[in-house]
Amino acid sequence: MLQDKITEKRSMFIGDVHTELRAQINRKRRINLLQGNLTTNVRTEESGVSARVYKNGVYGFSSMAEYSSEAAEAVLRAASENAVFMDSHIKKGKEMFPAIPYGRQQLNCRVTDIDQKQYIDFVKEIDNYIAVKYPSLASRMVIMSEDSMEKLLSVSDGQDTHTAIPRSYIYLFMNTETKDGVPIEQFKPLGGFGNFSEQFTDPSLLFGEVDKLYEITMQKKEGIYAQAGYKTVILGGDLSGMLAHEAVGHTVEADLVLGGSVAAHNLNKRVASDLVSMVDFAHTYDGKMAPLPVYVDDEGTPAEDAVLIKNGILTGYMNSRETAKHFGMKPLGNARAYLFSDEPLIRMRNTAVLPGTDKLEDMIASVEDGYYLTNTNNGQADTTGEFMFGISMGYEIKNGKLGQAILDTTISGVAFDMLQTVDMVSDSMTWSSSGFCGKKQPMPVGMGGPQLRCKVMIGGR
Repeated sequence: MLQDKITEKRSMFIGDVHTELRAQINRKRRINLLQGNLTTNVRTEESGVSARVYKNGVYGFSSMAEYSSEAAEAVLRAASENAVFMDSHIKKGKEMFPAIPYGRQQLNCRVTDIDQKQYIDFVKEIDNYIAVKYPSLASRMVIMSEDSMEKLLSVSDGQDTHTAIPRSYIYLFMNTETKDGVPIEQFKPLGGFGNFSEQFTDPSLLFGEVDKLYEITMQKKEGIYAQAGYKTVILGGDLSGMLAHEAVGHTVEADLVLGGSVAAHNLNKRVASDLVSMVDFAHTYDGKMAPLPVYVDDEGTPAEDAVLIKNGILTGYMNSRETAKHFGMKPLGNARAYLFSDEPLIRMRNTAVLPGTDKLEDMIASVEDGYYLTNTNNGQADTTGEFMFGISMGYEIKNGKLGQAILDTTISGVAFDMLQTVDMVSDSMTWSSSGFCGKKQPMPVGMGGPQLRCKVMIGGR
């Protein structure tokens, strides 16, 4: 656990500027087993301290890959000098953004560790189960990944805080091929927020998930190609979450709005059907902890939910303190940094489409000729909202009933156009938090959503 060596340095903060002093340690543990062979065995830690000072519209920043009292003092002095230097040359002359009352929050959870051999033994038991029960697979891979960010933050105004975000996942991969020799791969992440020992206690408890993945893989092995065209589809929760993050979320990050994203001219305008609402949740959803809770961001701003779309109307952006002042909005805690040596950027936390009232079975029954798309293996979008997502699993729908599984395909479109075709939203919610967002720095994020019935362009073979 990080020891507090930074709060005592508040006496060095300059009174008329905003100052952030942050100590941080990032830990990674990773095990890869491919066909039972150990191919990756990684154990890393990166730690240090950084300071950032805001003066007249510019930031001075400094970091050091050492966490000591002397290092904290050194980065504070350097960041202050850098801010003065930048201000003397750029001369923006901007006023200070509004101050946030000082407060303090204690550590939200502890990061714990286990011996690397325990990870290996756990993964080997799962791999052996697959090898023995499903020997006909062309190949298999089991991955264990545990990562955490622990931060100590002291700010001149706002919330001092000690936070930790640990994640632990087991990733299962199965490979086979169709009768025509087309390669088939299916994967499934298992886990979520918390230390490995909290998420996983007994390998045998995951065997049921292994069996489900094998069943889906065999369905896909007998799959058909989707018919290309503009189709009525039901997007599974993983897809609507990907849409919320990639195709909409990035366009409403205020720094990208200032760069000319499609959201720049759509504030308070209709961008989706009345059935669509979207929120970037800070730390709580439906009375429970969100997948990756953020209580205070790295500018010391207390984290609150950011409502992005309400009943089809674009209502807000995600901001830093600086962009919030520019747009006349309240900062809600979206400025986050990945490593101690990174400056905070505007980032998503737990971005999701809100569930509606429809039942999935009624949604399927309403489709005469279309597809139910359940899983994605990748996605990309740009600031125009144009997107393309890979579809790794789905089923045809004929006369209101599920048919055969489909082979890999893609969907594409423009998010704000596609969202206006949504005419049914399920009452369920699917969250995922196993990946990283790659906006300049990696960042663990959560995304989620219900099933959505809409129209979209689907690729064929």
